[in-house]
Amino acid sequence: MSATRYRRFLKLCEEWPRDETKKGRDLGTFLRQRVASGFREGENTQISDPEKCDQMYESLARINGNVYRQRFPRVRDTSFTGVAVEECRLLLSDVTETSFIKSLWKTLMERFSSKSPEDVPEKAPEK
Repeated sequence: MSATRYRRFLKLCEEWPRDETKKGRDLGTFLRQRVASGFREGENTQISDPEKCDQMYESLARINGNVYRQRFPRVRDTSFTGVAVEECRLLLSDVTETSFIKSLWKTLMERFSSKSPEDVPEKAPEK
């Protein structure tokens, strides 16, 4: 029975979309890591609580299948702040995160450094 559960989770991982704008920190990547750690021995893994395992699978499958999105359609595709979906994606992307961190670092250096900002050499961006 454990083999069946393992195969179901693998199929779910294959179907779960990856967000390429958030490499390594999107929900699909997290799910894959959790399945790998939960089924360390693959099909031979002994499940301590099969009911809970099945319940987790069913919950994730409903989310992946957009069950709740279809059941409770949104009037507008915005958040409570009024920010649209595409703007949220852009704000949460790796590109924005990197530029935000650089901007924050520069601001902190300017505030707390005794040197003027022109005296502080700027690092080349890391890849």
